[in-house]
Amino acid sequence: MALSTSACSFSLGSAGLNEQEPSTTGSIAPADVHAASSPLSPDLNEEDWRRAKAALGVALDPQGPGTQVSWDNPETAMKGSFTPTGAPFVRNDEICRAFNAHLSGRREASLHGTACRMSGEEWSIKDIGPAGGAPTPGKAQAKTEKKIAKA
Repeated sequence: MALSTSACSFSLGSAGLNEQEPSTTGSIAPADVHAASSPLSPDLNEEDWRRAKAALGVALDPQGPGTQVSWDNPETAMKGSFTPTGAPFVRNDEICRAFNAHLSGRREASLHGTACRMSGEEWSIKDIGPAGGAPTPGKAQAKTEKKIAKA
């Protein structure tokens, strides 16, 4: 009986691994600082806006007491507060609530706006402007009623 042994070997030369391949396979563009900008102020960075949105959600909660909720970011010295200004109402199948906001940091700002949300979703600011900048609905309605009465 003859017994034979054989071996198989495989050799990969280093030349096969050293081919000219691109040194960069992809890149990530730098984050745009204003990509997640706040509708409240361009002074708020992404983390400021994240903290502000959390406070807004608590302040506007339809089941909550409707009291002022504050937020701050010690890293940027930005801070603010939200205070609901009326009862929740429904508009376009969304729960909405008007609020006042106060921001301080680089600049001070007092704002008035409305935020809405679908049930179970995050609040979205629908309109915002300087506090006292828009006529209050009661005054505008009273002027209209006077005009109708004179006609």
